Amino acid sequence: MEMHFARRHLNRTTCHPNRRSNFSDTSPLDTHTQAQDKMDSLVAQYSRPAFKDEGYQEQDQLELVDAMPTAIDLKFALPPVAQAQSWLRAMTDDHSNPSCPIKLAHGTTTLAFRFKGGIIVATDSRATAGNWIASQTVKKVIEINPQLLGTMAGGAADCQYWLAYLGMQCRLHELRHKRRISVAAASKILANLVYQYKGMGLSMGTMCAGVTPQEGPALYYIDSDGTRLAGNLFCVGSGQTFAYGVLDAEYSYDLSDEDALELGRRSILAATHRDAYSGGYINLYHVKEEGWVKHGFNDTNPIFWKTKLEKGEFSNVTADLN
Repeated sequence: MEMHFARRHLNRTTCHPNRRSNFSDTSPLDTHTQAQDKMDSLVAQYSRPAFKDEGYQEQDQLELVDAMPTAIDLKFALPPVAQAQSWLRAMTDDHSNPSCPIKLAHGTTTLAFRFKGGIIVATDSRATAGNWIASQTVKKVIEINPQLLGTMAGGAADCQYWLAYLGMQCRLHELRHKRRISVAAASKILANLVYQYKGMGLSMGTMCAGVTPQEGPALYYIDSDGTRLAGNLFCVGSGQTFAYGVLDAEYSYDLSDEDALELGRRSILAATHRDAYSGGYINLYHVKEEGWVKHGFNDTNPIFWKTKLEKGEFSNVTADLN
């Protein structure tokens, strides 16, 4: 009965093409599909990657989607309280609780910036425990693998452990896929790792730097909350204000290799001169597509006096008070 009625209705509509029909030629599904196609075309037209020369292939995109580390069971020791995160914040966070019994003071200066010749990574080497200088020779650039570097700011143990674990994940990726991991995927793995422990007391402010044929110079900032940012220039630590003062004034993407190395060196020098929690030595690296190159672990004192005498900087430092 229903089929017969449908057939008669179809014959009526086809025999009288000029007659106005109550049925639209376009179904709601077709309208939705057209709107979706239009939106996809707009996204493809106006969206841009973080770096202009970042040409990911389909396999690279899948890397980012699947950039989850191997499942781990670390069994961290937690306080025997119902809300461990809230308890830890009350005991150690002097912003939420000014009278907290444990005040964790972190101080350092680390920086990295992209330029046409790759990436410059520079750090100081002072480690502090409150007001006490614990060491002047800490290596704050962590060599994740021969092509990828990380920096250390915050808790030394947290940065060393998680960046070492990231190096293991990068090596597993190379063995699994028979190709070098992208900097974007490596930084995503680290961000996913630390996000699982957000609020549990981790203290990290690190940068991942590397150069690949697909990405060019790629630089990412990752912190212990799981934040992951791509950029041209980052400074992290208590001395970052002084380092930014030099970098903002003199940074350019078109710097030569020598000028870029000198800019990184002078930026750390400015931070160590004014920040009490930064000092020791200047650790300097140049990251290229074929790998990173270390450019010394130099004491800041001779560099300071050489800069003062040869370039006329730090002219306020003088023994002549007349």
